[in-house]
Parts: sequence; structure tokens; C-alpha cells
Amino acid sequence: MSACNYPRRQFLQLALAASALPLLPTAAFGSIFEDERTAWYRNAKFGMFIHWGPYSLASVEASWPIMRPKPGGITEAEYRALPQRFNPTRFDPQALVDLARTAGQEYMVFTTKHHDGFCMFDSAYTDHKITNTPYGKDILAELVAAAKHSNMPLGFYYSPPDLYHPGFRDTSKLASVNWEGQPERPEWPLYLDYMQLQLTELLTRYGPAALIWFDGLNDQKKYDGQRFLNLIHRLQPRTLVNDRIGVPGDFQTPEQFIPNAIPTRNVDISGIDRTVEKQLKPNAVPLPEDFQLWETCMTINDTWAYNKNDHNYKSSEFLIRSLVEVASRGGNFLLNVGPQPDGVIQPEFQQRLRAIGDWLAINGESIYGTTYGPVQGMNGLRTTAKGSTIFVHVLDWPTAPLELGGIDPKILSAHLIANGQPLKFRQTDAGVQIDLPPHALDTNVSVIALRTL
Repeated sequence: MSACNYPRRQFLQLALAASALPLLPTAAFGSIFEDERTAWYRNAKFGMFIHWGPYSLASVEASWPIMRPKPGGITEAEYRALPQRFNPTRFDPQALVDLARTAGQEYMVFTTKHHDGFCMFDSAYTDHKITNTPYGKDILAELVAAAKHSNMPLGFYYSPPDLYHPGFRDTSKLASVNWEGQPERPEWPLYLDYMQLQLTELLTRYGPAALIWFDGLNDQKKYDGQRFLNLIHRLQPRTLVNDRIGVPGDFQTPEQFIPNAIPTRNVDISGIDRTVEKQLKPNAVPLPEDFQLWETCMTINDTWAYNKNDHNYKSSEFLIRSLVEVASRGGNFLLNVGPQPDGVIQPEFQQRLRAIGDWLAINGESIYGTTYGPVQGMNGLRTTAKGSTIFVHVLDWPTAPLELGGIDPKILSAHLIANGQPLKFRQTDAGVQIDLPPHALDTNVSVIALRTL
């Protein structure tokens, strides 16, 4: 049965049944199961973030224009009217999944509901949704079907803030007045119930959810995060959860920046605050048990949503090197696209995604399934590791032999990944010296594989 035709009565029965299930304490998730749950995510390394909704019609950011309006910008009334003409007739969910695959991305995260409260799925609990637009179809259900067809893990971004719901805030006032929510009002428990109903919809109507990506903004504890962590764990125990609902999740989420060192469990790197980086040690290589699973999310230009006026595109080289930077510190790279109002990904984004895919087609073994490498904080290169292989990503091609310290295992061989060319090397107690060709094979990043004992 397709998600878009799911009978309301049957869903309500499922929701009631789910609410009757016993809570599964976090302690029940032992370390072996935790490793198994996160294994696919640790191996994937590279994903596609998708911010899309009626706001794309106005070339404005999702939700923020009514939260923090600017003089001369779109009014709240104009923003609220956008769904009335949202009709992405060129949306091809399979083409979007295929683009992610071409880019070398191993999972996708779709915005099911942003802070404005508009649902890109056919929720039974609101009229503010995609099926009440001229488009009339459940976009999430369409994407879920395409992802399933291509065996692409799909996660759901879900915003705890909801500027449309009267339980979240007094909606008789402008959103700019009370967009952070009003948990002191008696309606607040009803809003949390609404969140539970919608999350139950997402977790029972749309197949396996690879992850839930909350975006709780300020004062996240007001959402009673443990309640929703328990809900997710009992409905879909393998679904991963990020850290933006007031309780620790499976992974942390720095936004628009890459931490300057390998994150550890004792440092919170989530959000957009980079001051916490001072607590990290750029040259340190932590023990595996101290490592903190993490994911940087980043835009290709300066905005999350489609904006025809934003031409400040990051270069393909910058994005490839960002992926290398992230992987060298054990993280995942979630790169965002904002589809156009018609549902098509703009050519500038497609061009960059395909360039990353071309690089990964040659060098992917140095990214997928790897963890942070043994050499950290060295100018001009980054390392990843997988099994007995150390991958050296050379950013700045040297004119003299490449010198590395910090590699303890005996090196058995060295070669360039791009063409398999063996490289001469010398290993002493002081380090490793590798002879390189006069010129880099790839102007983005060239990769050397070191096979060790």
C-alpha cells in the first residue's frame, strides 16, 4: 500500500498501538548494537541534504524571513500565501536520487517539515501540507519510493519548531514576536502530542527511516527530547537521531564549518558556534572509544533554499577538499541542495555534484568506509585509514619528497590511487619519505595508498 493512500483509520490504529508499547530505555542499546546501527552511516561518509518547500518560489530562505524579517523583504502574509501556487510539475524523484548516486552520495536527508510548519508529506494532522497545494501529491512518498527502488538510505529532517501550530505559539501574533515557542502556555503539551503524532506518521507510513534530523534551534530541552528518542527507538530501533532536540543523539551536527580537529565525546561541536573548537586538539588522534560521531552540513552557495539571486557558489575543488577534510577527521559530509520551484536541481549544483562524483569514482576507496587517519594537523595533506591501509590526501603537491611523521606500522608498499603507479619510499624511526612524480595527477586532491603490516 502506498504511503499517499494510507487509510487514516488504519494509521490511527497504528499510532494507538505504538503509544501502548513499553518505552525502551537508552541503556537497552548496548555497544555492539550501537556499532551495528551506526556502521552504514560511518561507512557512507557523503550525503545529500535537501531543503525544499513553497519558499523556493520567492527565492528566500526557509522560514527565517518571517522569523527575522528584513525591511523591504517578504511579509509574513506573502510568505504564508506561497503554498497556494506551489506546483513543482517537473519534480522527478528518481532523477534526484540518481543525481545523488552520480555525486557519490550514499544517503539523503529530506526536509519533511521546516520551522514554518509546512509539511512536505501528507500529514493527517494539519492542512498546511503539500497535498493542499496545486501539486496535490505527497512529495515525500514519491521520494521514498524512488529511494527504495535505488536502495538509497533516506532520512527525514523534522523541525520541532512550528510557527503554524497554535500550540507552539500564539499565532494571532506575528511569528517574529514568538518564533522560539511558548512552552509556558497551557497549549504546549498539546503541541508535543502533535509532534508525536507526526513523527509516528513518518516512522510508520514511509518505510525505514535511515535517520531523524531534528533542528531544535534555541532552548532545545523544552521539547522533552527523551520522549521522542524513546518513540523513535521503539518504532524503528535502527533509525539514527542527531543531537538537536535537547538530548545527546547518535551524532553531532556542526553547521557550515568543519571542526579543526577530530571531535571527541567531551566537546559539543553542534550548531554554528565555532568557539568550542578551542577545546579540540588539532594534532591529537583520539582512542576509538573517545571519538564522537559527527556530520558537517554545508550549502553549495550561501543559502539552504533555492535562491536565484545567490551566485556565490563554492568551487568543485573546495567541495572535494571539504569532503576530504571531513573524512580525515572521521566525520560525514552532508551537502545541501535547494531544488528550484519546479522541482529541478539548478545546473550550477548539478555540475559541482558530478565533479565530486567523478573524483570519488577514482578515489572513493580513500573515503568510503574509512576513519580518521594517524597524521593530523599537517599542512598540505590529510590522512584517512581503513584496515591496514593509510590514505594520504595530498592537497599541496611538494617539489621535494613527501615527508610524514606519526606512522608507526611498517609500510609494505605505496602507490598512487589514480593510476596505480608504485612509489619509492624510505621508512625510519623519524618518519616516512615518499618520492613523488613532478606533478600532481589531480589538481583537486591526489591520493597515495600506503599498505602497512
